[in-house]
Amino acid sequence: MRPQLVSPMVRRWREETAQDPEGVWARAAEQLHWFRKWDKVFVWEFPSFRWFLGAKTNLCYNALDLQVAQGRAGQAALVYANERGERRVFTYGQLLWEVERLTAALRALGIRKGDRVTLYMPTCPEAIALMLACVRLGAIHGVVFAGFGANALADRIQASGSRVVFTADLTWRKGREIPLKGIVDEALRRVDNTVERVVVLRRGPELPPMEPERDLFWEDFVARAAAADGGWEEMEANEPAYVLATSGTTGKPKLAVHTHGGYQVGIASQGRWCFGMRAGEVWWATSDIGWVVGHSYIVYAPLLLGCTTLAFEGALDHPGPETFWQLVQEFRVSGIFTSPTAVRLLMRYGSAPARRFDLSSLERVVCAGEVLNPPAWEWLQKEVFEDRIPVVDHWWQTETGGPVVGNPYGVALLPIKPGSAGLPLPGCDVAVMTPEGQVCGPGERGILVITRPFPSLTPALWGEPERYARDYWERIPGARVYFTGDSAQIDEDGYVWFAGRADEIIKIAAHRIGTIEVENAFLAHPAVAEAGVTGRPDAVRGEVISAFVTLKQGHTPSEALKRELIDTVRRELGPVAVIGDLHFVSMLPKTRSGKIMRRVLKAVTLDRDPGDITTIEDEGSVEEARQAWQEMRASLEQETPAGS
Repeated sequence: MRPQLVSPMVRRWREETAQDPEGVWARAAEQLHWFRKWDKVFVWEFPSFRWFLGAKTNLCYNALDLQVAQGRAGQAALVYANERGERRVFTYGQLLWEVERLTAALRALGIRKGDRVTLYMPTCPEAIALMLACVRLGAIHGVVFAGFGANALADRIQASGSRVVFTADLTWRKGREIPLKGIVDEALRRVDNTVERVVVLRRGPELPPMEPERDLFWEDFVARAAAADGGWEEMEANEPAYVLATSGTTGKPKLAVHTHGGYQVGIASQGRWCFGMRAGEVWWATSDIGWVVGHSYIVYAPLLLGCTTLAFEGALDHPGPETFWQLVQEFRVSGIFTSPTAVRLLMRYGSAPARRFDLSSLERVVCAGEVLNPPAWEWLQKEVFEDRIPVVDHWWQTETGGPVVGNPYGVALLPIKPGSAGLPLPGCDVAVMTPEGQVCGPGERGILVITRPFPSLTPALWGEPERYARDYWERIPGARVYFTGDSAQIDEDGYVWFAGRADEIIKIAAHRIGTIEVENAFLAHPAVAEAGVTGRPDAVRGEVISAFVTLKQGHTPSEALKRELIDTVRRELGPVAVIGDLHFVSMLPKTRSGKIMRRVLKAVTLDRDPGDITTIEDEGSVEEARQAWQEMRASLEQETPAGS
């Protein structure tokens, strides 16, 4: 008989949520404040759905006013740190005062309920307070990562129809000053005339270029607060709190809508159930406010739950590899949400930097963004933490608002299977299906789908109802399911294993291999820090694998090492995993949120234009990959006699 992996408590809870999902979510909603309670918990008029109909609430009120009313005025709400060594702390009372002031300033600027406001700002206290001020007055914020180029910014401003853009003159990244205001000016030259004002937070010594009549500095904007009030608006639960683009790497960005009611119920609940977040603890999500993690688990959920949230601006390994660990010690962090990319980055420096600091405050680390590869998990779990605390993976998307698959640490920590994202969380119903709509059995790969909406799932794309239905609910004919686009399988214990995006599967001689499976196989070799793979055409097998590998410190590229890596993959995956070419590079092309841009690797191997790369972390990674590919091809051409 197989051992029972799911604890009786979690099993009962999952059964309860399956039998009475509306009751479970209603009880979760009662943990928050409502100006008016709902008339009905849930209505699903496929594909549209609504949660907590008729209820009145406000996301900012629950995040700040309610916390102050519960006695947390003097507790630290927000701690800001950056790579330059600057530190700022705001109590709940101070943050509420600042948000009220910005709310009044927005009203004095003419912003009203339903207006859209774009924030192109770094992860700093002013930006976080401004997000809260927007939802306080019922304006809809659209945060754009302050690293995107003018094209990506223009697309998002245009799609949202923003009236005002907020920015800063600069941000910092690995010691470099990155100007922002000029990018805003360039973006607005490409946008239809919807933007009326640009507000600039000045941080550097130089005056940025300002356009008269349109632009004003932050201090001038804030000075207007005396002319209006900073009170909250009562929002119907299904009114939008914010919009956020789900993808800017290809095509037109989709603006996912998240609401005041369902969104806060979902992220606060999973903050407790999945992450074990609790009032008074110091919580650090290492993301940026430009991503959904930054919205849900830097800003909103920690404040909804009475935590102290740490917001860090900069690179986790700057000014040195000890920066990450130093921050844990300095602020006595108890819970961390980070990305597998960040773990692999730290792994390149080894465990020595971590051992120089007191990490005893840390209770758990949760990862998401890409699959937490077993070697990276093993390094953090065993070598760094020596099994003292759990390191758990989980899965979600911009559209889901919060976790869907994971380990319910806050209820009962379940056995960890390295490489798996965990189990479907209570309240989240998923399945794996074929593109034709057949449910896959245990171990069979298909596409992960969500079979029933939960409160934090996006109910709409801004201004595009037909696209929402087409892209998410009509992809699998005849099935009323939400299409996530991720390839996965569920094992016989119910654990979900992801293999990458459904369109990133490599087909070798009729065998289907996920890109993540191959990358994990490379990581089984102790010299490998990261690997990115893609498929390229092959006359015999249909496709073979093109691999790009970065090495840990202390290892150097060689033909012998290349042979070792190919043998490692063959040993891990079998002879079907045919490596057509392998290249050593110092960095992989990634988005600034840390995801490997495999479409760029594909473009390199096919000698194609990679398209829009405004979301890329370092354009030099593309050139390095292209150079490695071209050198390999030139070498093959020299070895092949003419006419052969």
